[in-house]
Amino acid sequence: MNEHLVSKLKEFTGANDFTHYENLQTLWSGYGQIRRYFLKDADISSIIVKHILFPKGSKHPRGWNTSLSHQRKLQSYEVEVAWYTHWNMLTNHHCRTPTCYGVKLMENEIIIVLEDLDAQGFDQRRRTVNLDQMKSCLCWLAHFHAIFMGKEPEGLWNTGTYWHLQTRPDELKALDDRVLKNAASQIDQILKDSPWQTFVHGDAKLANFCFSNKSEQVAAVDFQYVGKGCGMKDVAYFIGSCLHEEDCGTYEKTLLDHYFACLRDALQPKQKDISFDDLEENWRKLFPVAWTDFHRFLKGWSPGHWKLNSYSEQMAQYVVKNLDKY
Repeated sequence: MNEHLVSKLKEFTGANDFTHYENLQTLWSGYGQIRRYFLKDADISSIIVKHILFPKGSKHPRGWNTSLSHQRKLQSYEVEVAWYTHWNMLTNHHCRTPTCYGVKLMENEIIIVLEDLDAQGFDQRRRTVNLDQMKSCLCWLAHFHAIFMGKEPEGLWNTGTYWHLQTRPDELKALDDRVLKNAASQIDQILKDSPWQTFVHGDAKLANFCFSNKSEQVAAVDFQYVGKGCGMKDVAYFIGSCLHEEDCGTYEKTLLDHYFACLRDALQPKQKDISFDDLEENWRKLFPVAWTDFHRFLKGWSPGHWKLNSYSEQMAQYVVKNLDKY
C-alpha cells in the first residue's frame, strides 16, 4: 500500500485509518484507478479516491497512442484538479456533485479525495433510462449551465468537451467524409460564436450520472473536460448517449422543451440581463450543430461506433448544407 496515499487520506478526512477498499474502475488507458475506501474512526464512513498515475507508456483501447493524446489526458487531469479546487463549490443541490475533501499533486501522480455519492443516496447507475430519468439529467445540465453562464473558465478548458476540434487533429485527419471534414472548422466556430457561452460538463454521458433510489434526483461526476462552450454540446451528447436511432427524432422536442423549461427556472433569479427568449432561440438552432460536431469526431475516431446511425448522418448532412444559415 502507498504509505503517502494513506497519509493523505487520513489528513483530508480526519480518519485514524481505513478498514478496507474496493476497486471501482481503472482509468482510461491505464492512467490509474478509482477506489472506495472505508474509514475508521471518522465522521464519514467512506470516500472515493481518484488516484491518477502517469504511465511511461499507455494502451489506448482504440489505438490512439500518440504524444498529443497523452498531453490531452495530462491536461484533463490538471483541469479536474482546477475544477475541484476552484469551481466545484459553486454548484448546488439542483446540480449535485461530490464534495472534494482534498487534492494532492506530485511529480507523477495526483490524488483527488471525494465524497462517496453512493453513501449519500446516489447509488444507482443506469445503462438504460426512461424519459423521466433523462429529464432529471437534463435538468441537472440546465442548472449547471445557468450557474456558470457567462463566466470565464480560469484553469479549465478554453473550449470544453473531450472531442473539440483543436485537440483532435488526428481524428479529423482520419475522417473519410470529405464534406464533413471540410466543414469541421466552420461548425466549431459557429458553436463558439454563440453569444451565450457557459461551462459545459464536457463528458455528460449517461455513465457519468449517479441516480437516487427513485431516480428523481441525480448527481454527476468526472470533470476532466469541463470548460467554456454552448450548452447544446452537453445536451446533444447526453441525448445521443441514451437514445437509439429510432427514438431520437421521436423524443427530441420533448426533451429539449424540458431542458429549456429547467434552464428558464434556473436563470430567472441569477441573470436578469439575459433575454431568455433570445438565448433559447439561439441554442435550439444550434442543437443540430452541436450534434454534428460530435458526429464529426466519432466518425473519425471510431467509424464502426453504434452511435453512427442514419439519424446522426441526416442531421450532419442538413447542417453542412445549411451552414450559411447559422
